[in-house]
Amino acid sequence: MDPGLVVAVGLAYAFAFTNGVQDAANAIATLVATRAGRPAPALVASALAALAGPMLLGAGVAGTIAGLIHVDDAEAAEVVSAGLLAALAWNLAAWSRGLPSSSSHALVGGLAGAAATAAGLDAVNWGELDGWRPGGVAAVLVALAVSPLLGAAASALLLRFLRRALARATRRMLGPVRAGQWGSSLVLAVAQGANDAQKAVGVVAIVLVAEGVTESERAPLWATAGAALALAAGTAVGGWGIVRTIGRRIYELRPLDGLANQTASAAVVLGASLVGAPVSTTHTVASSVVGAGLGRERWGRIRWAVVRELGLAWLTTLPATALLGAVLLSLWRWLE
Repeated sequence: MDPGLVVAVGLAYAFAFTNGVQDAANAIATLVATRAGRPAPALVASALAALAGPMLLGAGVAGTIAGLIHVDDAEAAEVVSAGLLAALAWNLAAWSRGLPSSSSHALVGGLAGAAATAAGLDAVNWGELDGWRPGGVAAVLVALAVSPLLGAAASALLLRFLRRALARATRRMLGPVRAGQWGSSLVLAVAQGANDAQKAVGVVAIVLVAEGVTESERAPLWATAGAALALAAGTAVGGWGIVRTIGRRIYELRPLDGLANQTASAAVVLGASLVGAPVSTTHTVASSVVGAGLGRERWGRIRWAVVRELGLAWLTTLPATALLGAVLLSLWRWLE
């Protein structure tokens, strides 16, 4: 097997692992923060659900990622490797600070920067729509931008509905609410696994087609299984700094808030996975936490300084990783 292919596939799985570390917080943060579940059982359940996601919900997201760049077959492995290294570096930097950052933005930026450096701007598929399925950088960015808004709005509306429906409920309802949190958390983990593992599968598919291992952008089963295992392993490790940021630093959540937050986030990410839209689970969940605060009409209790910090990180992720991908590809070629 070509060494470049081995390096690219290994980096794709390393990216999936760091994605799992980052996004473990998304599925379990509110569950742990509201004390509906203990950290260890929540992580194990989330890891298993993330493993099942890619097998249950198809490969639409992988196809979208595989169509982002078009470079010569001889350059594919090094372009993909440089893009993945940029995304990996960004994920690790964000994780070290406990900062929820978008692995999707990092991957898209890294790939676009490396491809544009290798073969010019025409090497990047900047935007198209194939029916309901997004394609190209612009369409992916639309999905990444819309999903947090949908998450926040759905969380706020659902919380208002639940508060009215349970206005006269006693403490006996706490048990069913916490059970609902477990259910929504697992659905979110399945959706996260399908969306995030398929991003790694998509970049593996680019290299496999270039190297002549397969003629289809649909990667073989072993590629999907490897990405799912890497994501699940990262999920099992968990990013506890990110759990604290999402679960406690943005807004102090109650069990009912957690149920609304997780259900809204799960619906958005699940829908995106089914139509093949790569979205940021991190953005969606964090925005849904803000939506819970808005649903209780407690603007003053939302820590807007933290929200601004997250927003700044999100805005800078794509251009920073695009620049890093370009620099890494140039360095890669200089060292050859």
